[in-house]
Amino acid sequence: MADHKKNYFQRRTKDKGPRANNRIYSPEVQVISSAGENLGILNTNEAISIAREEGLDLIEISPNAKPPVCKIMDMGKFKYDAQKKANKAKKKQKKIDLKEIKLRPVTEVHDYSFKIKNAQKFLTKGDKVKFTIRFKGRELQHTHLGNELMEKIKTDMSSVGKIELQPKFDGKQMIMVIQPL
Repeated sequence: MADHKKNYFQRRTKDKGPRANNRIYSPEVQVISSAGENLGILNTNEAISIAREEGLDLIEISPNAKPPVCKIMDMGKFKYDAQKKANKAKKKQKKIDLKEIKLRPVTEVHDYSFKIKNAQKFLTKGDKVKFTIRFKGRELQHTHLGNELMEKIKTDMSSVGKIELQPKFDGKQMIMVIQPL
């Protein structure tokens, strides 16, 4: 009884990848041979038998075409090539990080210049930089200091980045995001 329930509630997984051989539902298909030449529109069963004679599979390449386009090739090789292509595309992707630089409205000149230098380094590497100015206690009454600091940051960063998110207040802090040019 327990085994029956376990199987009943087991999730059915959809087959990944293109349909092949007996899973192709269309009565007629456009067939491309293993050599790459167009064999024309054939009955699906006939196309499958041609593929089996060659020891290969009939794989649906473009299912939305009328009739669907199928190619005679090895399913294992097809999946391998698709995986290689996906890995190559993933390798070319550049992951953009968001680096955060925290300041206070009373940050000294040396600390400010050091943090700006780091921010410029991050932007030249291709990362986004989030500037956060945190206000504590009575500093909240002097928000104009935060605005002045953000304006100074904008002018210092204009050579290596452009503003993605304008300075805005978020609770007790002011936030601005700059992205690389």
